[in-house]
Amino acid sequence: MFKHLLVPTDGSQLSESTVARAVSFAREAGARITFFYAQPDFPLPIYGEGALIDPTTPEQFARSAAEEATRILDRAKATADAAGVSADTDTLVNEVPYQAIIEAADRHGCDLIFMASHGRRGIAGLLLGSETQKVLTHSTTPVLVYR
Repeated sequence: MFKHLLVPTDGSQLSESTVARAVSFAREAGARITFFYAQPDFPLPIYGEGALIDPTTPEQFARSAAEEATRILDRAKATADAAGVSADTDTLVNEVPYQAIIEAADRHGCDLIFMASHGRRGIAGLLLGSETQKVLTHSTTPVLVYR
């Protein structure tokens, strides 16, 4: 049976549903959870015709991303706490979210990645979101996809 779940979350509606279902799953299994949020890296400016000027500095962007990560992860942890499920949170900046998810599962010794079928970016593939598909393809840790 699974004892430590990594639950990536991005704050989207499907991700919130996945958090609730993962908490229920963990409670039934007697497992603990690490909620994970992959913070976006500062986007590189695009030069040329039609480029938009973004007044945000890398520091402002990082502060905003960290605040969003805290807000999303605190909400997920509160859901676990309310159900009596042991949970921790983790976040880091990585421009490749699927790699960050896999690395977080390895770093925390998770034996299952429990994730939504897609997140904010919508459905990039026919059935699954691109990040979910990449985690499924590259992870050696079992992945449970919640739809």
